[in-house]
Amino acid sequence: MGFGDTAKKIQTLADRAERTYQKINELRSEVEETQTTVLDTSERVQRLENEMAEQRAVLDAVATEVGVDLESVSTEAHITDAEAVAAADAHGGDTGSVESDDAESDDAESDADESADDAEK
Repeated sequence: MGFGDTAKKIQTLADRAERTYQKINELRSEVEETQTTVLDTSERVQRLENEMAEQRAVLDAVATEVGVDLESVSTEAHITDAEAVAAADAHGGDTGSVESDDAESDDAESDADESADDAEK
């Protein structure tokens, strides 16, 4: 084996090492971006949870003021949701959790609106 073959093998090895080094740097950047995104998302979720808790407290106060029993409204919404899921299962369909949550919110809102309207009369 001559020096030319050795030089060629060393160059090939150096090229592979360079590509590997570049790939590792790319992966490191991607991991750092992912970590930043996760932290930002976590902070955003925490803010939304805090905001939702504040809104819930306001809703509870308003409901108490107008005489709406939030527990019965919530129970009724859960029953309606469970019935919808049972009906969908009986027909082989899937309502999906997003649709169920939306239906629950809509039912609770309409019940609260009706109670508020009744209280105003």
